[in-house]
Amino acid sequence: MATSELSCQVSEQNRERREAFWAEWKDLTLSTRPEEGCSLHEEDARRHETYHRQGQCQALVQQSPWLVMRMGILGQGLQEYLLPYQRVLPLPIFTPTKVGAAKEEREDTPIQLRELLALETALSGQCTERQDMAEITKQLPPVVPVSKPGTLRRSLSRSMSQDAQRG
Repeated sequence: MATSELSCQVSEQNRERREAFWAEWKDLTLSTRPEEGCSLHEEDARRHETYHRQGQCQALVQQSPWLVMRMGILGQGLQEYLLPYQRVLPLPIFTPTKVGAAKEEREDTPIQLRELLALETALSGQCTERQDMAEITKQLPPVVPVSKPGTLRRSLSRSMSQDAQRG
């Protein structure tokens, strides 16, 4: 099975702002695989000859850092899949310019970072409006204990006289 891969590298550097970005990912994979249901096998016992042929296809897989994967057979249409969210790039660290400054003097968190943190919180399943367990349980109706297991069944079924008549 032959396989070819194509990788991508992206790098940016802003010397003025002292920022750098670098990313690398496997973009395209082309592999030759045996094609299912497409094989031929012949045997000639008299001549002691055999012939075997297996069909092949080229599978194409394309991935991107935007969590999109395209898969299919070369020469046919590719099927596109959206991958589930995961942290693929490291979260940028925001440090205020004045670390020791009072809260009023500090700069606000950048909008992009706030949106990214909100999205990550929403996708990780953390609840921002969390309630205490006692608050949740006091909203529920009170639980009525049952003294005997049979009494509840009889009270919900027909009357006792009807049960006695049936035997």
